[in-house]
Amino acid sequence: MFASFLAAALQVITVPLQKPPPQVERQIAPIGTMGPQLAARCEGSDGWDDPAPPAEIFANTYYVGTCGITSVLITGTEGDILIDSGTEKGADLIAQNVRDLGFNLGSVRILLHSHEHGDHVGGMGRLQKLTGAQLYASPTAAKVFATGTATADDPQAGLSKPFPTARVDQVITDGQVVRLGNLWLTAVATPGHTAGAMSWHWVSCNGGVCRSIVYADSLSPISRDDYRFSDHPAYLNAYRQSIAKIVALDCDILVTPHPSASGMMKRFASGSLENPNACREYAAKLTKQLDERLAKEAARK
Repeated sequence: MFASFLAAALQVITVPLQKPPPQVERQIAPIGTMGPQLAARCEGSDGWDDPAPPAEIFANTYYVGTCGITSVLITGTEGDILIDSGTEKGADLIAQNVRDLGFNLGSVRILLHSHEHGDHVGGMGRLQKLTGAQLYASPTAAKVFATGTATADDPQAGLSKPFPTARVDQVITDGQVVRLGNLWLTAVATPGHTAGAMSWHWVSCNGGVCRSIVYADSLSPISRDDYRFSDHPAYLNAYRQSIAKIVALDCDILVTPHPSASGMMKRFASGSLENPNACREYAAKLTKQLDERLAKEAARK
């Protein structure tokens, strides 16, 4: 389970420490209790800014997103890491969920992203102000954060309004490890849904029980009407490689930027997100979606 982390340890990004974050009393939101409550609150509601209560995913990893958009908090000995901000409005809901868990926003030291669309990162600038954290981004996503606008190679370029910009403090690439105290997260570049998309892989432990967690990007073949994946063979090849990377990861728990993409609310309702086959099932679903999209493109010729 830990082989990939040891192999990646040669490429480590660390955040400079100034003073240890304050120790605070934290409330517990066990998935067995809060998972069903989260699922019940979001039943029939999956809007990007529909508020949802926080819930444990496993051990020191928490769901702090909305009903329709995932945000993940990982707490550590020297500060915390937050993945995805939701929309500009959703960022305040995420911040409140962090507080509701009993954690201090000032203890969030690093902000990470999945893919560079406004529904997932539009609130990153807002969270930077609230937390003082550093933002790490892929090279392509860094360009998007600087302008708030999708790059030309994004299959959905031009479909969404610009979102507020954010300052990128570190650029990260495939296979690099982001380390903060006892937290080690491996970056997995997964272009496809966007060119700068990142997935993340880490291990959380509760006592002697450890689980490998994958935050896999959306990787769905959605685009503007005039875009054809088949007209971009290099991008299409990278897209398929991204799906293959998800299959190859150690994966006890799968989390996705849109909870609905991997049936997260149904799993929360059961009181556990664990499924050792989840990443393979997710990859098979994505492959089917991509193949169907390419078949439609071929039929339109």
